Amino acid sequence: MKAVILAAGEGIRMLPLTENKPKPLLEVLGKPLLQYSFEALPDVVDEVILLVGYLGDQIRDYCGNEFLGRKIRYVEQKEKRGTAHGLWICREFLGNERFLTYYADDIQQKDDLKACLKYPLAISVSTVSDPRKFGVVSVDKNMRVLDLVEKPEIPPSNFVSTGIKVLDERIFKYFSPHRENGEHYITDPLRGLAHDCEMIAVPASHWIPIGYPEDLKKAEILLGKRAGIR
Repeated sequence: MKAVILAAGEGIRMLPLTENKPKPLLEVLGKPLLQYSFEALPDVVDEVILLVGYLGDQIRDYCGNEFLGRKIRYVEQKEKRGTAHGLWICREFLGNERFLTYYADDIQQKDDLKACLKYPLAISVSTVSDPRKFGVVSVDKNMRVLDLVEKPEIPPSNFVSTGIKVLDERIFKYFSPHRENGEHYITDPLRGLAHDCEMIAVPASHWIPIGYPEDLKKAEILLGKRAGIR
């Protein structure tokens, strides 16, 4: 099985830490975020398509052609055109099989990725106090996804996407409009796919989002507590 790890962003909200280093290589407890992303991969994943962009040569140098037992194929996103475009340019390497995709700059739990793989189409969700900063997911009583909306001012629910998704080639049938900032968001194709096909929202157990510099310290505290060292 293949996994697409998206690691092309500039990490603007992490400045000044990302002036000379890509966000996925920022460290928590002495380990780059990207390494946590690889360690979370289920055993069934044998190849990673790694989308790089901003300071991508540093990521290539860090991971090489194989990292933690997984073969890596690099795809370069040369312009800042968003997550939907990033996934689209990986399409030729995915074939017609199901695949995992998530971001290189959050800390995920392997069990959460494995839980999503139990379903043909799935998205990992978590509850947060302020959903306005995230992609918000609406579900029915059976946790089937009814709708997704990006950073709404009035959130329809407290469920937000953690970034983990199980998809297949059907995602590429759906259009992602050009936003004012020049980007194409993956939320739009996901919304279309969920309307037409059953997509299950799977609650996450240990998602640590990394959006701002202070989140690195928060992540160290959380991971330290889990490891029993704080």
